[in-house]
Amino acid sequence: MSVELTFRPFLNRVGLDKECIPTFEELKLGKKIKYIIYKLSPDNKTIVVDKSSTDCDYETFIGDLPETECRYAIYDFEYELEGGEGTRNKLCFYAWSPDDAPVRSKMVYASSKDALRRPLTGIHAEIQGTDFSEVSHEVVLSRFVGK
Repeated sequence: MSVELTFRPFLNRVGLDKECIPTFEELKLGKKIKYIIYKLSPDNKTIVVDKSSTDCDYETFIGDLPETECRYAIYDFEYELEGGEGTRNKLCFYAWSPDDAPVRSKMVYASSKDALRRPLTGIHAEIQGTDFSEVSHEVVLSRFVGK
């Protein structure tokens, strides 16, 4: 007796909504938008802009990440250099996959990440987060301080 296993991917191809790239370019070049949160459409076939904001408060951004749902995000992370040497900005890509999210959702988001990440040029860091402590201001800042 033989058993045949068939692999069925969760997604054939995930596309990007027409607003995904222009919203990112506006954040990157226009410097008016501070962060963008992306999500998959209900049919899991398209990545769409869930929210964009001009609010500069990092805690507001973190508060907009749902506790039990996966998301992608871009945040224009601003920090001061030591010794008063000025301010720096780094664009960070977040793959938010909370521990309490459904397993299927985590798998779909993980397999779809590159559909969004690849066309976004100018990203300085990728942050993987499964709980809020992994995306805290201090943890992200530690990736840039001293570099």
